Amino acid sequence: MAPRIVVTGMGTINPLGHSVTETWEKALQGVSGVGPITLFDPEGMGIQIAAEVKDYEPRAFLSVREARRTSRFEQFGIIAARQAVADAGLDLEQEDLTRIGVLISSAVGGIDVVEKNTLVAYTQGPRRVTPFVVPMLMPNGASGLVSIDMGLQGPALSVASACATGTDSLGLAWQLLRAGVADVMVAGATDATICKIAMAAFERAGAMALRKPPDFDAPRPFDAQRDGFVMGEGAAVLILETEEHARARGARILAEFAGYGSTADAFHITAPAEDGRGAAQAMRRALESAGLTPDDIDYINAHGTGTRLNDVMETRAIKSVFGERAYRIPVSSTKSMTGHMMGATGALEAVFSILAIRDHVVPPTIHLREPDPECDLDYVPNQAREHPVQAAMSNSFGFGGHNAVVVFRAYPA
Repeated sequence: MAPRIVVTGMGTINPLGHSVTETWEKALQGVSGVGPITLFDPEGMGIQIAAEVKDYEPRAFLSVREARRTSRFEQFGIIAARQAVADAGLDLEQEDLTRIGVLISSAVGGIDVVEKNTLVAYTQGPRRVTPFVVPMLMPNGASGLVSIDMGLQGPALSVASACATGTDSLGLAWQLLRAGVADVMVAGATDATICKIAMAAFERAGAMALRKPPDFDAPRPFDAQRDGFVMGEGAAVLILETEEHARARGARILAEFAGYGSTADAFHITAPAEDGRGAAQAMRRALESAGLTPDDIDYINAHGTGTRLNDVMETRAIKSVFGERAYRIPVSSTKSMTGHMMGATGALEAVFSILAIRDHVVPPTIHLREPDPECDLDYVPNQAREHPVQAAMSNSFGFGGHNAVVVFRAYPA
């Protein structure tokens, strides 16, 4: 029989804050992390806003050497992982490090490093390119660096499934623990894609809300006037353990990681299947693996990007799975506050889901003033709400047709 898996620690750095506590406080206040782009000059672009990590100075968290030899997405991953290990009270000197693995992923990797050094190569010559380009751009860089930083010798992996990356990372770590490959997994995702090439690409794809300061009224998930997502950045990491291991060391258990579902639409490289069939199947598989029914879910953290197609598709998928009860479940999009952190978003939304269980309060969907008639569920508009939450579901869907869903429940259940 597969072991139960629990969450014992969490860490994050994102547009709302540099810690889980700060992030949760601002989320419950409905604070927007969106502001003017400062990481590059957006002159000539249709979108000039983003959800950047505020007041970020790498050397406040890392040594000078670490900061110089790592890219922004890797730095975020290291910071979130160190926070999570500390939060879990995990004493690595007392652990069998061959039984602790790392699965910190990135949807995009160091795209900003590629952009910068491509320009250097063509304008200053190839000998001016930094020798650290490869370790700074590779999507598995954060997993490798955290493994080295902490001496963790279990599996050190990274997956990429576009905007489902963070949720798939947690789900695959859950599966490794259930398979007995490790006792502890340091799992999550990190991305830093606020650079000109990435922003221009998504703008050209028609996926972004075109705004210029001082217009920060975006993204607007489920709103009739929604017009796309806003790019965010950051990282979130969770400590997952077998229940036996966590109890043996007297760990504080935040929640049980109950279930995971993963499917593919097999439909289109960027557009979701309009009927939401793949998303709905992922939700059903997550419930089945958790041993739960639709009646057991008290809160859904939606993918909720604020794009025309995604929000309608997700609404249809939720109705398909939950039937009439869909109208009685609070559903919120925290991307309305954090922006879309690409692969990292699903990991942060797992954190929000666990905190909703802990505190029995659900975060809001801000900027929601004119509900789309096709998006007619309870999206917790603009204000957090006290609500008893024993089990929560978190959805993530990505380009390529990737669908990933995780379910958490209160512990002990």
